[in-house]
Amino acid sequence: MDALDRLAEPGLDLLARVDTLLAAGAPEGHRLWPLLRRMQVLPGAAVREFLDLHPAPLTGAGHAVRRLVRGYDDACALLADQVAWSGSAAAAYDEARGALLRHLDEGPESLVGRLESTAGYADALAAWVESSRAALARALAEVLGSAEAVTVHAAGRRGAEAGRVGAWAAAEIATRVLSVLGVAYDGAETLLREWGPSLAETTWRDRAAAAPRYGGTTRIGY
Repeated sequence: MDALDRLAEPGLDLLARVDTLLAAGAPEGHRLWPLLRRMQVLPGAAVREFLDLHPAPLTGAGHAVRRLVRGYDDACALLADQVAWSGSAAAAYDEARGALLRHLDEGPESLVGRLESTAGYADALAAWVESSRAALARALAEVLGSAEAVTVHAAGRRGAEAGRVGAWAAAEIATRVLSVLGVAYDGAETLLREWGPSLAETTWRDRAAAAPRYGGTTRIGY
């Protein structure tokens, strides 16, 4: 359990009140409006969704992918052994063997390269989730102890004027929370742009060597 989990119950209670006050619309001219147009969600709903994000599953996924690399290493070790025979068939086999080795583990576009990139992306996402949850927890702690929170709690028990004041206080709280979430989402989009090229599907790069022909019959190795 991290700081965000510990603040979830009081935070969601406050933000439910904030969402109720803002359901009729944020105060005209408030700086919350650009955030609402961009995020298309009220803060309570946004935080509820974010609470489901945890770094541990992503870290575990990275470890699991890296364990797969050992299997490829074993296959490459077998393929690296030179054949003890010669002739045209041996030469063709050696050509196919070399092509397969390159496809398995040579550079970032190989299968091992893609596995390592996938594991790295999972690690980067885990770090993003952890830092974003910490930032959101700090924002919730601030708004829970703010004068605006007191105003929001009181707004439902008083008249229309208190409701207008409460709506402004709710908009202030929503701005703080959605600003943090906006930064978090920007970070996620940045990660996807940075890692996207190295996560693309890999393709066989040496088709001619992969399928040597013997007397009109296509065979791979022996």
